[in-house]
Amino acid sequence: QVQLVESGGGLVQAGGSLRLSCAASGRTFSRNVMGWFRQAPGKEREFVAGISCSGGITLYADSVEGRFTISRDNAKNTVYLQMNSLKPEDTANYYCAARRSEFCNPSRESTGYAYWGQGTQVTVSS
Repeated sequence: QVQLVESGGGLVQAGGSLRLSCAASGRTFSRNVMGWFRQAPGKEREFVAGISCSGGITLYADSVEGRFTISRDNAKNTVYLQMNSLKPEDTANYYCAARRSEFCNPSRESTGYAYWGQGTQVTVSS
């Protein structure tokens, strides 16, 4: 079982930056594919970014490609989402997620992730 806790959300102006962190429990973090999803009010949950167990493969939604960077530090059991050039449309609750340990490559589908954090709010003002 994996427990995930996100942090780092807040209020920023358009064009600004934030770094989200997700701390994972347990001793199997290096075997878990990690991902970030977001959900805005009245909208469906959408994929943002994913990273393989080793960190060598990353995936991004088209809407954030070139602006967001996902990374991980397996020694610290932590995954990060660096968000630059933020836009008001990035406003959402951001969730950290982990795949089951039998997988090692990221997925764009929320159904591919078994464990979820509680979310952290990101608000971008215009």
